Amino acid sequence: MSMDYGSFDTALKAAVGEDAALMAELRLCFINSAKRQVSLLSRSRCDANWRHSSWRLRGLAASFGATHLIALADEANDGAPGDPVVVRKLNQAIAAIEDYAP
Repeated sequence: MSMDYGSFDTALKAAVGEDAALMAELRLCFINSAKRQVSLLSRSRCDANWRHSSWRLRGLAASFGATHLIALADEANDGAPGDPVVVRKLNQAIAAIEDYAP
C-alpha cells in the first residue's frame, strides 16, 4: 500500500522548522501516542470506549496531517468494538510512519 507521508512531514516542519532533533522527538511522541490509542482500541469492548479512542486517534492524526491514519480512525469509528481487522490496519499504518525516514 502506498502512503503519502508528505503532509505528516510538512506538519512537523511547520511546527519546528529545520530542527531535526525536535522533529525526531515530535515524531516519536506522535508514534507513542498513536500506539497508546490503538492499544486502548484493541481492549475496548463497548461502543463508548471504542468511539472515544477512535476520536482521540483521529484528532492526533489530524494534528499532524497523517491523512491515512485519519481515514483508518474513521473506519474504526464506523466499525464494531474490538474489530481485529481495523486494529491490525492501524498498527501497520503506525509502523509505516515509524519506519519512514524522510
